[in-house]
Amino acid sequence: MSVLSVRDLTVSFRSEGYWSSVVRNVSFAIDSGETVAVVGESGSGKSVTALSIMRLLQEGVSKIEGEIHLEGRGNLLALPDETMRDVRGSEIGMIFQEPMTSLNPVLTAGFQVIEALRRHSGMDRSAARAEALRLFDLVRIPDAKRRLDQHPHTFSGGMRQRVMIAMAMACRPKLLIADEPTTALDVTIQAQILELIRDLQTEIGMAVMFITHDMGVVAEIADRVVVMLRGDKVEEGPATEVFANPREPYTRMLLASVPKLGALTGTATPRRFPDLKGEAVETEPADEPDTRSDKLLSVDGLVTRFDIRGGILGRPVGRVHAVENVSFAVRAGETLALVGESGCGKSTTGRSILRLIEPREGAIRFDGQDVMAADQKAMRDVRRHMQMIFQDPYGSLNPRKTIGSAIGEPLRVHGVAHGEAAEARVVASLERVGLKPEHAYRFPHEFSGGQRQRICIARSLALDPKLIVADESVSALDASVKAQVVNLMLDLQRDLGLAYLFISHDIAVVERVSHRIAVMLLGEIVEIGPRSSVLANPRHPYTQKLISAVPVPDPARRGARRPLLSDEIASAVRALDWQPPARRMVEVGPDHFVMEG
Repeated sequence: MSVLSVRDLTVSFRSEGYWSSVVRNVSFAIDSGETVAVVGESGSGKSVTALSIMRLLQEGVSKIEGEIHLEGRGNLLALPDETMRDVRGSEIGMIFQEPMTSLNPVLTAGFQVIEALRRHSGMDRSAARAEALRLFDLVRIPDAKRRLDQHPHTFSGGMRQRVMIAMAMACRPKLLIADEPTTALDVTIQAQILELIRDLQTEIGMAVMFITHDMGVVAEIADRVVVMLRGDKVEEGPATEVFANPREPYTRMLLASVPKLGALTGTATPRRFPDLKGEAVETEPADEPDTRSDKLLSVDGLVTRFDIRGGILGRPVGRVHAVENVSFAVRAGETLALVGESGCGKSTTGRSILRLIEPREGAIRFDGQDVMAADQKAMRDVRRHMQMIFQDPYGSLNPRKTIGSAIGEPLRVHGVAHGEAAEARVVASLERVGLKPEHAYRFPHEFSGGQRQRICIARSLALDPKLIVADESVSALDASVKAQVVNLMLDLQRDLGLAYLFISHDIAVVERVSHRIAVMLLGEIVEIGPRSSVLANPRHPYTQKLISAVPVPDPARRGARRPLLSDEIASAVRALDWQPPARRMVEVGPDHFVMEG
């Protein structure tokens, strides 16, 4: 019997007095213990379908037609609001696409999980807290007991996503709707979360509606696949059949745009993605940066730590060693990829370089200038030429400003352009990332997650920087848009000589864009070298495990990949008097170094 049955679902939104349909006559069913993956590009109607099932669309401006049947509840669209509130959380759990906008910023992460348990399971406070702690451990949040009482803004993007997963699965629902649940997660945690979902399915027969643009994840977890395009269902079938023999051109295009690890074996330079129509085309490799040229960015012995305060007086009781003795260099026209698990210090490294977080120790030189010695005025000029694409696109855009204003503001602040000249550069930046000029007049909430990420990339390009620190810049994008943006970044690097510090957990994309790779573990770089050398011959055990954890877009190989990482990956919280052990990097090949020990 089907846990969920969707029949002829049509969803329309009203704008300027007119109704416009965004989902049309979509039908599918999910059985007990089955996983159905709903895939498609950003804006195809995947998330709107999920929100319709939960009845979370705003009344008055949205209209839902058709039938949505849940086992034991009948047609959800006919239920009273009070009954539907009981269904949400207890019988249907949902992992939302953007965890920071789904978590209450003024409540602790633990309280929000405890609240769900007490509301739907009837637990007392003590029992609910104990269960919340168990769930935090289950989704592998380091130092779970302490993190339970911290607010969402203190968590990394991947950690916040794990909190949302714990909350959605807290009451062991009949149906779990997972809207891009692993987008912000590195491959090892992604593997653990998928394993956790499978275990719950086996244990309680939970049905899963899995919305994603990651075809590797689809191949790993899905029993059936529903493909959507511009609000219509264009293909449906068993995962093995859809991957082996896709019927529709759009499905073939989606599969062709998936980056595959190992596709560039034997090449030393980045290459653009193939033509998105799935046709095999010759692509010119990006130029190899001149290794004799001066270093554009040089980082030596970077240390960033955060004190943990406790007790009545708020005295330091411990310290997070977020970045420890990190050293690397980036030349003009080069891409250095920084990879590792969520919480390993990648984003903190990027922010420390721009001094958005003040490092404790170390030397940073950019384009001949001592960044650590720069005053506020000098740092403004540094940041003009060294831009950052932040991990959370929604959190880095002002919700009260139009997109055009957000992109044009740095032009005016730095005196680069004003008036019509600034407007022209805004339009050019939008068109560079595949958006339209009229989008400049819209607000952030009017865009999908993928579109917001493209807006942030457009903003970073507006000042024509020399270096871009790209913090998970394509993680929120579907496969085809990801390919377009990566190709765009490679084209800009070729045309403008841009350098990138490319922070990512997607190793298949890293292979496509990088010249060199640095692998981080617990705040330290444990391996660094040329891309082809690190991926083809990883020497550190942690690098080997990261590469083995990459999902493969082939259902026939399901379960054959990736041993999960053990509990050796722990929190980098140390005592106040802890000092890092004296270790050194050993050269194991040309320009390829591995940390000993």
